[in-house]
Amino acid sequence: MEETGIGIWGVPLAIFAGAIRVSTPFIFVSLGETITERSGRINLGLEGTLVFGAMTAYAVAVMTNSPTLGVLAAMVAGAIFGLIHGWICKFPKVNDIAIGIAMMQFGLGMAFFLGKSFIQPVAPKLPSIPLGGWSSTPQIQAALNINVLFFIGAALALFLFWAFKNTRIGLILRVVGDSTDAARAMGIHPDRVRLLATAAGGSLAAIGGAYLSLYYPGSWNEGISSGQGLMAVALVIFARWNPIGSFLAALLFGGAGALGPALQSVGVTQGYYLFYAAPYVLTLVILIATSSPTRSLAGAPGALSLTK
Repeated sequence: MEETGIGIWGVPLAIFAGAIRVSTPFIFVSLGETITERSGRINLGLEGTLVFGAMTAYAVAVMTNSPTLGVLAAMVAGAIFGLIHGWICKFPKVNDIAIGIAMMQFGLGMAFFLGKSFIQPVAPKLPSIPLGGWSSTPQIQAALNINVLFFIGAALALFLFWAFKNTRIGLILRVVGDSTDAARAMGIHPDRVRLLATAAGGSLAAIGGAYLSLYYPGSWNEGISSGQGLMAVALVIFARWNPIGSFLAALLFGGAGALGPALQSVGVTQGYYLFYAAPYVLTLVILIATSSPTRSLAGAPGALSLTK
């Protein structure tokens, strides 16, 4: 009877488990980009930050035998990438998008160059929390074996939602993001705020990279990312710069990314590979649906411009 139930719920269960696994990098990258864009700056270099963070976390975990130190090292590396990006973008007539693309290529190149010697060694993995111990069914146990970073990402989304509305730092970030002139009139230094926001965003994006190399798929190689850093920009727009919305949208993207493996896991042998493209199709649909030359997006920071 239990086997029949699992057969009926096999695909939803696999999608649920896959959504949590796949969504975790999206959660951290999108929350990081939410902070950055709330300050009035866009960072398209997060793909490079994500991959460099994955390499850094894996390398440090191999050398220290500590995945926690690997994550912390990735955060530092991501913050440095953000500081470099933010520092360059403060100069007049510098294009955020062009610098972001340059930083993306720089991060990818540095990760591939420095990470070649760490492709073969095996690093210790990040811990997970087994919430399925109440069941004797292996599928349920596997689906409810959830990495600790997922819960940290959920808590961070709630905290940022509260902080944006109820703290002085959140107020400063929103003022700078909405109007550079108003921020200056209040005695706030916009470039400094954006520099710190970009560093914070890079640090969170690197945590997403650490998850990829230290948990799922749990190895370091040059193809570890599938464009999560770039897709996170569309995800943030879709979520209307709302941290909780970003968390939920990340789960949606994660579920889309889990469709193909879920179908394959229950014995579908033909056509399942088409569903591997679901996250990219979803990104394209979101970008088209949110594009309009006549109206601004609800919730968009006033100082945020893609054509700066």
